[in-house]
Amino acid sequence: MTGRTQERSEAPLLVPALVFIALVVAVVASLGTPLITSVATTFHVSLDSAQWTLTVALLSGAVATPVLGRLGAGPHRRAAILATLAVVVAGSALTVLPLPFAWLLIGRAAQGVGLALTALMMGVARDHLPEERSTATIALVSVVSIIGAGVGYPLTALLAEIGGVRAAYGFGLFVTAVAFLTAWRSMPAAPEGRSARVNAAGALVLAGGLFLVLFLAGRPSLWSRHLAGAVILAVVAVLLLCVWTASELRSKTPLIDVRAVRHPAVAGANIAMFVGGSGMYLLLTLITRYAQTPPGAGYGFGLTTFVAGLVLVPFSVLGFVAGRLTPRVRTLIDAPFLLAGSAVVVGGGFVLFAAAGRTWPNCSSRWVCWASASAASRPRCPESSWPSHPRARRRAR
Repeated sequence: MTGRTQERSEAPLLVPALVFIALVVAVVASLGTPLITSVATTFHVSLDSAQWTLTVALLSGAVATPVLGRLGAGPHRRAAILATLAVVVAGSALTVLPLPFAWLLIGRAAQGVGLALTALMMGVARDHLPEERSTATIALVSVVSIIGAGVGYPLTALLAEIGGVRAAYGFGLFVTAVAFLTAWRSMPAAPEGRSARVNAAGALVLAGGLFLVLFLAGRPSLWSRHLAGAVILAVVAVLLLCVWTASELRSKTPLIDVRAVRHPAVAGANIAMFVGGSGMYLLLTLITRYAQTPPGAGYGFGLTTFVAGLVLVPFSVLGFVAGRLTPRVRTLIDAPFLLAGSAVVVGGGFVLFAAAGRTWPNCSSRWVCWASASAASRPRCPESSWPSHPRARRRAR
């Protein structure tokens, strides 16, 4: 049996496995968003502290993605996938056990490592599927994250409402264990003749710098009560990020190709993604907190955890639709104008949110429109660094 024939015989099982693992990663990552208020109540911590159950997962995912990307490019990709899923399963177990809040954060950080698996699933599809099928599979994996969020938001919120926060995290433990077994049975070994080196020291420095940035951004009271300490931490964060940048520039195998940012198109795409991602993070955290805050506080709708999770469904559904339509729209509209128009839609959604009243029956349609508008303009990364419209391409040259 030839190698190509073997790849074709593995494809029927491989494609569902890749999509399922990517879906599980998205669902587990969504556990932090609708449960912020419930975590604060269950563990008797402030909402700012509870919000770290989302932040720490995103932080660990941001650091793990380039590291696992390097490992996935080498001969040990299967081992990297299985080890990552094992870490996610262990983290999920920590979120279920009756342990203090600090252990919950550690568990969520371990779960966040799984966010890096999406890129590895795409790499497996590229290397082990026929070209025409790999393209379709990669596209499907890329949008599964939105579908997973749409499924995860209301489902985990419902489980939290019925059985508490531990029940919702227990669901995460179950699906991650199934994902690990799926990967164990279906993930092929990487093609031979590859090598990969990981700049572990650079990854640690990057993690430290990003942690301090997020810590300072999430603790506004620190700037008013302990200004000197906040300034010192800010300086340390800047120094760490500068050291990491210098290390990446000198390294022959950098985690991130920093030099590519010198290209105006690449720099613009990354800045747009950073700003857009920051806006989406604020959206996901504020919407659940606002929706569940009792009206007696002067704002909020006082919704249950489950209904607050349903509020996020239009965001996920319209995000999926926008992801499917964007490539077609970009053949008609220049990329800069499309991005600017998307920003206007998002801004209008936030204005609608700010102007909404405090009575749920009068505002349900506004919530749907706001979430839909915000989702429809979710930033898209893959081709944004090179315009696809003919006139834009000529200008880029």
